[in-house]
Amino acid sequence: MRCGRGMVGLSCGMISSARTLTVSGISGVDGPKVCFVGQERPIMPIEIEDQKPVNEVLRDREHELSLLVDMVPSHLWRLTPDGEPTFFNKRMVDFLGLDLPDTDRPGMSRLEAVIETVHPDDAAEFRGRLNRCLVTGERFTMRYRLRRADGVYRWMSSSAEPMRDRDGQIVQWYGLCHGIDDQMHAEEALRQSRRQLQQMIDAVPVRIWSVTSMDSPVYFNKRYQDHFRSVIANFEAIGEPRIETLLRELIHPEDAPEVQRTLLNCFEAGRGTVMRFRWREKDDIYRWAECRVEPRREQDGTIVQWYGVSLDIDDEMRAQVALRERERELSLLVDMVPSNLWRLTPDGETTLVNKRMADFLGMDLDDKQQLAVVFDTIFHPDDAGAVEDVLGRCLLTGDRFSMKYRLRRADGVYRWMSGRAEPLRDQDGRIVQWFGLCHDIDDQMHAEEALRRASERLAQATRAASLAELSASIAHEVNQPLAAIVANSHACHRWLSAEPPNVERAKITAERITRDANSAAEVVGRIRALFRHAPEARLPEDVNRLIDEVCLLMADETTAKTVCVETTLEPDLPLVALDRVQIQQVFVNLIRNGVEAMDAVAGSARAIKIRSYRDGPDAIRVEVRDDGTGFKDPQRVFEPFFTTKAHGMGMGLAICRSIIESHGGRLWTANNEPRGATVAFTLPLAASEMP
Repeated sequence: MRCGRGMVGLSCGMISSARTLTVSGISGVDGPKVCFVGQERPIMPIEIEDQKPVNEVLRDREHELSLLVDMVPSHLWRLTPDGEPTFFNKRMVDFLGLDLPDTDRPGMSRLEAVIETVHPDDAAEFRGRLNRCLVTGERFTMRYRLRRADGVYRWMSSSAEPMRDRDGQIVQWYGLCHGIDDQMHAEEALRQSRRQLQQMIDAVPVRIWSVTSMDSPVYFNKRYQDHFRSVIANFEAIGEPRIETLLRELIHPEDAPEVQRTLLNCFEAGRGTVMRFRWREKDDIYRWAECRVEPRREQDGTIVQWYGVSLDIDDEMRAQVALRERERELSLLVDMVPSNLWRLTPDGETTLVNKRMADFLGMDLDDKQQLAVVFDTIFHPDDAGAVEDVLGRCLLTGDRFSMKYRLRRADGVYRWMSGRAEPLRDQDGRIVQWFGLCHDIDDQMHAEEALRRASERLAQATRAASLAELSASIAHEVNQPLAAIVANSHACHRWLSAEPPNVERAKITAERITRDANSAAEVVGRIRALFRHAPEARLPEDVNRLIDEVCLLMADETTAKTVCVETTLEPDLPLVALDRVQIQQVFVNLIRNGVEAMDAVAGSARAIKIRSYRDGPDAIRVEVRDDGTGFKDPQRVFEPFFTTKAHGMGMGLAICRSIIESHGGRLWTANNEPRGATVAFTLPLAASEMP
């Protein structure tokens, strides 16, 4: 071999850092200055310097090619004619996590080991296509999912071409695959978006169509097509429907010509339009529809498509007809309302009155100018100024107008009216109109005047009845101490008539007579003070002490009736500002009522239980409980002169409640279970004792 300054050719199927170049020989084929290393076909000529050995040049070129193959942003691989892998570039080795030696497995070819990395759903098709290409020599191409080293499958687009010798025999297969996972997901998202768009177009409750011109085929969404199939016989036989055909088949004969003219004008002018017509539904029923047509333009303004949306507005049209009918009925109703209705502008100008008011005033409804003239003269002279002031203030403030005034009827008679008006506002709160109503209350006003006179006469009778009630109250108040005086007088007489006379007991009884006489005098004094409006003398008192005093006072009476009085008094109760005599009178009345209530109760266990305790932070509560028959009519126990006793006056509880309420307290009653009743009341604490 002669190698001087010349060219050397390097032939290799695939060079990488993992492969050692095998040189099969050096043969000169192109003159004395060029030689090739390799097989029959050189890959590249190499210029050889005299000073640089051929092997070193080859190693440099081999390293450069190896880097080039590994840097290609795709997976490169090589197969034998039988399909056995002989080479993976570094990028593919890193992706799969295995190299050629890793595919050498017992009982399995290298190809099958590689196919195991293909997704199970794609492996069969991959194997079939590749085997067919190995047999036929056709180009291999396929999209499939390949398992990455971390177990994640990624979409790949793979292709392979055979390399043939001079005789056309396949000597090797070279393949390339690159990742298209993002592309596949994007395409799937696009397909999904298109499906959703189509589903939306088919699902929306409107009928959608598109067309490029009046004579071109029309596209319809599914809802439209379903409608056609239900209405047009042999719709499928129409093929590609045209607008003219559909107008003839669907639109009401009276509406079809106008619809066709509107569409022609729309297409010629290049402007959208809105049409209303009747179209045919199942069973040859026509329903109103509204069709809106708009063009789609390119950036240069050229119309490329026309789109239409058809809506069923039959219910709306029927509603409009019904609304017009309701408006007519409302107009009749306004005229038939038994009141006078009117309307004002925000400035107070009258713009409308109903027929009833026009008849009342003697106006002509068709003469609008008459409104202003009439409304300046219809109010009674004594009321006109007040109406003008009040209505003017309402117009300025937006407040509701309400007033009674007199209006002059057409025959000149003034009648009382009750007028009211409310403002109607827009969305921004501005007044746009005033609506008013006035109805005749003349009979009511005269009736009220008659009622007023009757009330005055009734008031006189009531004052007389009140005087009688007051007299009964005075008698009740005075009668209690007088009855005690009589009883004590008889007792004193008995003590003095005894043999020997019991002077000590007689003295005690005489003292009671004196005390009862003073009590009667105090009652009379308070009644006189009431008429003089004199202030009551209220001093802080111990409620428990008052209860003990009253129990001692009533001891003879309760003993005579075989009634036991039991007290449960909370110690150290705060003082209460009260009228001592009045509160004692309340206790006496309640104890006496309890004793009398138990007269009809058989048995020896008859007791009155009195309890006092603190009721919250600012009051004291007292309860008087008996074992009697209870209240037969609890709702009426406080009515004056209402009583269930044979000889009662019905004033006791009414007076007690009045006394307690005058002290700022509250008194109430309740029936006990199984029998008896409780009367309870509260008294507010003196200001100095409140926490």
